[in-house]
Amino acid sequence: MNKNYRQAQILKIIRTRNVHTQDELASELKAVGIPAAQVTLSRDIRELGLVKTQDGYRQIMPEPTGPTLATVAAEFLQDIRLAQNLVVLRTAPGHANSLAIAIDQANWAEVVGTIAGDDTILVISPDNDRARQFRDKLMYFVAE
Repeated sequence: MNKNYRQAQILKIIRTRNVHTQDELASELKAVGIPAAQVTLSRDIRELGLVKTQDGYRQIMPEPTGPTLATVAAEFLQDIRLAQNLVVLRTAPGHANSLAIAIDQANWAEVVGTIAGDDTILVISPDNDRARQFRDKLMYFVAE
């Protein structure tokens, strides 16, 4: 298992569950097939900037930089189409990547991931209902 993958899984775990100790974190990682020694976890915790809170480990997020999702969507989004749990977004040429990054950074539960081209973004949702919810949220930004 490489370091980037392990650290991404650590972030995924602490965002979805309360993990209070390194032993708990090691157990959670082991449950998903990632063995990690205590020294490795200590280094990962330090590198990821995790802090121990009353609710367990949390990542201190830097202040967001760049335009917000609302700003990018309002400026560049031209069309939204649903295809079951997939949402296809069209932008002005050259702006799909900016919108995809803003969607990814928003970290919405309705989005599993995005793939961006030059003027088209494929947004994958966990299911059809959440794809519709995602579309409705974006429609709010362009309706203003």
